[in-house]
Amino acid sequence: MLIGLLAGSPRIEQLPGLRREEVAVLAGVSLPYYTRLERGDMNGVSQGVLEALARALELDDAERAHLFDLARAAQPAVARPRRRQTKQRVRPEVQWTLEAITGAAAFVGNQRLDILAANQLGRALFSELYAAPARPVNNARFVFLDPRAEAFYGDWERVAGECVAILRWAAGRDPHDRDLSDLVGELATQSEAFRTRWAAHDVRFHNTGVKQFHHPVVGELSLSYNRLDLAADHGLTIFTYAAEPGSRSEAALNLLGSWAATVDRPESAPRSTKADGERRDTQSA
Repeated sequence: MLIGLLAGSPRIEQLPGLRREEVAVLAGVSLPYYTRLERGDMNGVSQGVLEALARALELDDAERAHLFDLARAAQPAVARPRRRQTKQRVRPEVQWTLEAITGAAAFVGNQRLDILAANQLGRALFSELYAAPARPVNNARFVFLDPRAEAFYGDWERVAGECVAILRWAAGRDPHDRDLSDLVGELATQSEAFRTRWAAHDVRFHNTGVKQFHHPVVGELSLSYNRLDLAADHGLTIFTYAAEPGSRSEAALNLLGSWAATVDRPESAPRSTKADGERRDTQSA
């Protein structure tokens, strides 16, 4: 595919009878020019040609966005060295919003699949991820490098595919993100399952859906999730996981909330110090 969308394209194989010559005709370009694009030489490609290619290949929204991201990154004017992202911080107002969500698990994530903040139920739902010492918590690292992941996710194969597709989309959107490239390199080095999926060049971003969990405390959960992009915080998204009212999953989620209330301590919560205790003792004397 064209860096995953054209060269050797599964997309072409999925469209019955569609050959490269026909894609070139549908896109209104010559076969040599189309072949050049397949090889990743997108320097100077026009928006009109990209739109025509997207139509010819019947790209969905995520694939179309990825195609344009790749073309933009290929232009000499925007070529620049990879750089590390400045540390992403979750504003207090966003954390307050998370904590105000009491009937659903909620967390703030980024395009690298880091979990940067969560409400109490979110920390409880993803307690298996928080059990690992590395910070920030990262779902892709958990899925591919933690042996507990296959038991935790009821449909691990689908979750694994979604993780890779999101990272692939993110890599096209911001090819100069060194933290992202380091994560991809780490996963590719240590996980054959990741390498196989990365080579498929699937691109997706998921706004809503249903996930199955097997939680070590409450057992089976079927939860609907939704994503809400934070307009004031570029690259950050709130994800919520809620159960259908009246379902067994709702009862299990409520039980998980009760359990969390007895064991959870937000990582950002200030720890009381000896001086704090002495002040309280003085005030009560």
